[in-house]
Amino acid sequence: MIRIDKRQYNQIRQTKIIKSYQKYPAGSALIELGQTKVVCAATVEDRVPFFLKGSGEGWVTAEYSLLPSSTPERVQREIHGRVQGRSQEIQRLIGRALRTVVDLKALGERTITIDCDVIQADGGTRTASITGAFVALVEACETFYKKGDVFPVTDFVAAISVGISSSGEKILDLCYEEDSTAIADCNVVMSGFGEFIEIQTTGEQRPFSRSELDEMLSLAEIGIDELISIQKDALGGQLVWRVGRIG
Repeated sequence: MIRIDKRQYNQIRQTKIIKSYQKYPAGSALIELGQTKVVCAATVEDRVPFFLKGSGEGWVTAEYSLLPSSTPERVQREIHGRVQGRSQEIQRLIGRALRTVVDLKALGERTITIDCDVIQADGGTRTASITGAFVALVEACETFYKKGDVFPVTDFVAAISVGISSSGEKILDLCYEEDSTAIADCNVVMSGFGEFIEIQTTGEQRPFSRSELDEMLSLAEIGIDELISIQKDALGGQLVWRVGRIG
């Protein structure tokens, strides 16, 4: 099957991650997944939510936003406190995904907030945000890590979309045009150890079978492996070595 952008069914879009993309955050990354582009910035604060005060544990959270010019038709700018339901759902997903690979005790009573701003959207913005946010998170943790301590990030995490095309083919990493006509759509988050963190799957035009789901998850594993390899290249040897480091 030859797709809209000439990829094979099991190919991800051309992907690039640039670490330290911004000057001021503790960690930052620009991720380009085809025509989708997201800036991820990690801020570290020496405070925690009220429910963690005195616990010795930290917190990781995220905010997500589509910039007004990121889509063909202008998106209304979201004002803090009036975030749309879709954005709330995505930022909670990003936070959950990152926390699964963070040792909150090793983080200490700090909060890391990852801001994911979509500057251009062509499908897969939530999965790109998770993948880019991880790079920003690792870079941010390096700013306070002390030799001999436990590095707070315990494993890699990345996310990818898979689906069933309008012609019934299982395809990896859907662009917007493919996603808008898909029979089924699935977003998969996985760890570096190959374990599933979250699976969001919807039958858009018809129900899907267990065997179809298995095929989609197998494709997702291919994409996640490739994305983690790209994350490692972006981070560089020392930061890759830090992940999961004890002492």
